[in-house]
Amino acid sequence: MGHAYVVDAIRTPRGRGKAGKGALSNIHPQELLAQALRRLGERTRVDLAAIDDVVVGCVSQAGEQGANLARNAVLAADWPREVTGTTLNRFCGSGLQAVNFAAMGVMSGAQQLVVAGGVESMSRAPMGSDGGGIDGNNLLLRKKHFQVPQGISADLIATLEGISREELDRWAVRSQQRAGLAIAEGRFSRSLVAVNDPATGQLALDRDELPRPSTTMDTLAKLDPSFVTMGAAAVGPRGETLDQLALAVYPQAGAIRHVHTAGNSSGIVDGAAAVLVASEEALEAHGLAPRARIRAMATYGAEPVIMLTAPAPASKKALTMAGMAAKDIDLWEINEAFATVVLQTIRALDLDPERVNVNGGAIALGHPLGATGAMLLGTAIDELERSGKATALVTLCIGGGQGIATVIERV
Repeated sequence: MGHAYVVDAIRTPRGRGKAGKGALSNIHPQELLAQALRRLGERTRVDLAAIDDVVVGCVSQAGEQGANLARNAVLAADWPREVTGTTLNRFCGSGLQAVNFAAMGVMSGAQQLVVAGGVESMSRAPMGSDGGGIDGNNLLLRKKHFQVPQGISADLIATLEGISREELDRWAVRSQQRAGLAIAEGRFSRSLVAVNDPATGQLALDRDELPRPSTTMDTLAKLDPSFVTMGAAAVGPRGETLDQLALAVYPQAGAIRHVHTAGNSSGIVDGAAAVLVASEEALEAHGLAPRARIRAMATYGAEPVIMLTAPAPASKKALTMAGMAAKDIDLWEINEAFATVVLQTIRALDLDPERVNVNGGAIALGHPLGATGAMLLGTAIDELERSGKATALVTLCIGGGQGIATVIERV
């Protein structure tokens, strides 16, 4: 089996995901992704006609984000019409899954050059836009697995793990401070590409819009927990609340402590990412210089009520495939969907926190669902190069009880 190499990885800034308020909220998601595709093509100078496929992650595939967004973005980017596109949904792991599928294609020999990435315009296609909810409104499935919203799951994990609100807020402050320092030092500048308004050509956004590096423990302490009302909602078949339904599966929790707030959970944003993945043969044939090699990829399923604990076993599975241990990884990118996800993963894998999310994460920068995984891959490669380190692991929790992990090494 051959190797898969990352030639380049770029991303747009993350814009606030509020309609009419975020700087990217007036840009159609196809056009947002198309700009990322164009910039990737310009930077790598790859022969666009040689690209075998464009694989794109997107979660809320409805309305403007429906209709095979990937193929339409290829057309919007003015790429050769022979270049194909497909759109996938593995919830929050979609962007990284797109990269992994691209890697599988070239490692198998079936493809040579594949562009992967993701996009999510959360201002234009808010969470839940597809109308499927958590379980596609399948009442038979609901009798087997009554799934709860992710915020309830995050609070359940914090309760079971004994993680306090103070610990979560402390991680959130760290995320904000690290992201602020990374921005001030230009650590994101290699990956970051500005977005223009496609209608006017004027600059729309050239920096991440969400971070608040001045955030303090005091400011976070004033925020109310986000999921108290949701947890008390009576939605079960016999009038059970969401909290009660979760506790029916995890009675050892006693009572769910609601500790996640808008300040220690990921921000809602718009953004897109694009990654060029190539085989060894394609590198030589097209004169391309790789930045990283993908060493291993894995997914792993978890119990669907607790939902968000699979990054650790997914990471272990990928490390085993790579013939590595957790201590062999220099940098970890663990998506900050909720602060408890990162803390639980650090604890489960016995990680040195100083190797984790060194430039902040989604709490500060935001989590554009379908794009985040591909963005984190680029962030990891940039930091490996900046710091002179060798290996990184990118992992994300996924709704419905899944985790995804990818191990890369700097070339």
